[in-house]
Amino acid sequence: MLRLTVSTEEYLMIGEDIKIVFLGGTANHTRVMIEAPKEVNIARSKAIEKRITNLEERENLPKYYREVEHPEKYVKKKRHGRNSC
Repeated sequence: MLRLTVSTEEYLMIGEDIKIVFLGGTANHTRVMIEAPKEVNIARSKAIEKRITNLEERENLPKYYREVEHPEKYVKKKRHGRNSC
């Protein structure tokens, strides 16, 4: 699995014909635009979960959670000004 931090209007290319553009968002929502051939099936996780009626199958679906705090190595260190102690 690949995990990235992206800026607004950055994009990812998957192969030569699938483009995912990150359009920005709020604290709880992110807008993305996906350019792909019509033959490629694209579905939201909520839609997939609704279609699965077998509870055992639904429990085996991967789950991803937002990290509230980032590991120390990813946090920018605060710089102190010249006059601060």
